[in-house]
Amino acid sequence: MQAQKHSNPYYSRTDTEKLQVSNKEWKKILSPELYAVAREAKTERAFTGKYYEFDIKGTYYCAVCGNKLFQSTAKFASSCGWPSFYQPLSKTSVIYKKDLSYNMERTEVLCGRCDSHLGHIFDDGPEPTGKRFCMNSVCLDFVPMK
Repeated sequence: MQAQKHSNPYYSRTDTEKLQVSNKEWKKILSPELYAVAREAKTERAFTGKYYEFDIKGTYYCAVCGNKLFQSTAKFASSCGWPSFYQPLSKTSVIYKKDLSYNMERTEVLCGRCDSHLGHIFDDGPEPTGKRFCMNSVCLDFVPMK
């Protein structure tokens, strides 16, 4: 995984500039698993992601571009099978898009910097927001608190 970041010229945990990168270019850079979920909106199997039952304090970043997404303090245990958060780190961390796939109406959550698919948001989370950001672990990087 580390080698992949070194070969990804767009990955930065400090740059906040919006990226305009083609899927053809992302496909050359990203692992097949990350590309399938992040760029083709696939979903990793429930209960298999590395961050599903993970409770270390720190910050979650987009695995595609390094954008700051969530703090561990907003993560909560849910029975959905994917890591869940009740709010993003900032208003610009993520963006939302209507998703009508699989004969359902859902709201897709995308990275605010690179537009990669992260997961979906639902209205069944805990207070204070009542939201559940259901994210794919493969799309997340984690840096523990020092």
